[in-house]
Amino acid sequence: MTYPNINPIALDLGFAQIYWYGLMYLAAFLAAYFLANYRAKQADNWNTQQIEDLIFYGAIGVIIGGRLGYMLFYNLPNFLSDPLSIFAIQGGGMSFHGGFLGVLLAMVIFNRKYNKSFFSTMDFVAPLVPLGLGFGRIGNFINGELWGKVTTSPLGMYIQEQGVSRYPSQLYEAFLEGLVLFIILWLYSNKPRPLMSISALFLIFYGAFRFIIEFVRVPDVQLGYLAFEWLTMGQLLSLPMIILGIYLLQKANKKPA
Repeated sequence: MTYPNINPIALDLGFAQIYWYGLMYLAAFLAAYFLANYRAKQADNWNTQQIEDLIFYGAIGVIIGGRLGYMLFYNLPNFLSDPLSIFAIQGGGMSFHGGFLGVLLAMVIFNRKYNKSFFSTMDFVAPLVPLGLGFGRIGNFINGELWGKVTTSPLGMYIQEQGVSRYPSQLYEAFLEGLVLFIILWLYSNKPRPLMSISALFLIFYGAFRFIIEFVRVPDVQLGYLAFEWLTMGQLLSLPMIILGIYLLQKANKKPA
């Protein structure tokens, strides 16, 4: 396979440029909106206004948390030297873990407005997230960023500009963290489940998928490996998710659905 070198600019209007990366975020929020409306029809405690606010709060949490998380977790020296670089998002540079924390905070605010419990909302939200993650990874692929390691495997993709073949780790993540995780959570949530269990599965499977794929993904050049010549920042941030997910699942299974 050969990397197609897609132009990251989807549409050039002259006075403005529309990037594929931004369109992927738009697709992510639209997918979450339609899935949320579908799920709301199966529940008796959600209405249209709540769904619209849920997506709005979530989008703000993703964008602010994702960008701030990237600058703090992956690019702190540059952020300290040039704080305005936080606004240069057109070329990528978003952190899932930062966006995740941003969404958690946004849901706390949302719950206070509508008097909902934290985990009832998060159990509702969890199945809405994976497809958006998949779209985001496709955006990374189009941008030609977050490549995997050099390989001679037929699973690799030849990059003409670099003259080498690499694992397309962005596509692996789009498949596992996007499609596969969506199927797992969507099917699991189709039946009544104990409170926290859906959120727990999200934490466990996302953390595990991310941890595994990091073994073939090149770490951010400004960080490199954090320890043992293999531990990456992505793995370090994913490990607490797995541990917390296992704890919540065990706790949830002691409660009725």
